[in-house]
Amino acid sequence: MSIGFDQSAKRALVAWNGRNLAPYEAITVKRLSPALGAEIGGVNLANGVSDEQLAEIRRALGENLAIVFRDQPLTPEQHKAFARRFGQLHQHKLAAKQATPEQKVDHDVLAWRTDAASRFTAGEAWHADVTCDEQPLWGSLLRVPELPISGGGDTAFANMYLAYEFLSDALKVFLEGLTAIHDGALPWTSAYGIRPDDGSSYPQAEHPVILTHPFTGRKLLFVNPGFATRIKQLEKEESEALLAFLFRHVERHPVLQVRINWTPNALVFWDNWATQHHAIWDYYPNVREGQRVSVIVDTPLHAATPGWAA
Repeated sequence: MSIGFDQSAKRALVAWNGRNLAPYEAITVKRLSPALGAEIGGVNLANGVSDEQLAEIRRALGENLAIVFRDQPLTPEQHKAFARRFGQLHQHKLAAKQATPEQKVDHDVLAWRTDAASRFTAGEAWHADVTCDEQPLWGSLLRVPELPISGGGDTAFANMYLAYEFLSDALKVFLEGLTAIHDGALPWTSAYGIRPDDGSSYPQAEHPVILTHPFTGRKLLFVNPGFATRIKQLEKEESEALLAFLFRHVERHPVLQVRINWTPNALVFWDNWATQHHAIWDYYPNVREGQRVSVIVDTPLHAATPGWAA
């Protein structure tokens, strides 16, 4: 069955694919799909990047939303040092709980290992990271030190600017002003079975369903099935039906998505506000190990300051 494009989708694709993007001088950028994704070349992250390269990497991320650096053998400290060029490192509440006995606990690094004994793999559904925080992390930088010997283990990404633009004008108007509750207990307790420490609870936050990106000024769809539990202004059944539609809206449109294939010593950096991602667990019973460093920034999520990136 062909889904096809309605008029909203056609207009959105014409505008997105017709962007007049300036050339790069300090790095190389090879786009992976029309919707999002690019490979970045001409840099050696272990040696550090120049101010000119850093500025162009920021621009490449703003234009492509998820970027991959190939053949970058990094130590954990070099991984963190590169991430710090973009903001403060995020400390994940599950860093100590998800690390295996063989992995040294570092609260700046969310590490996990998926093998034949695993009940789940981290991120095995469409989601954005930690949107239950009042100030959700902005960027994530992921390495996969151990790849499945069978291949597989791709990470899929979806463009939330286009997800918004694909909606009808009438639905966009309806969604403006609505807010959703994002609850950390949904993935971490209900899905993973990891309960918070005694006397504490996982964070919960309220965010706009339609968010204006603080750096770009573009509107995007900001609900994801990993954390969004209900739309505050609607009755329970109305909220469930609308959230189900919005979640399915992202899943059903491959044109919004790209799959990034992992290779040894690759680093993937994505805008966690403007994308959702999905870790594909197609390599069972083989092993995949990941290490994620994430960045939070001073700019409040709900304060739009356009001009940072196109």
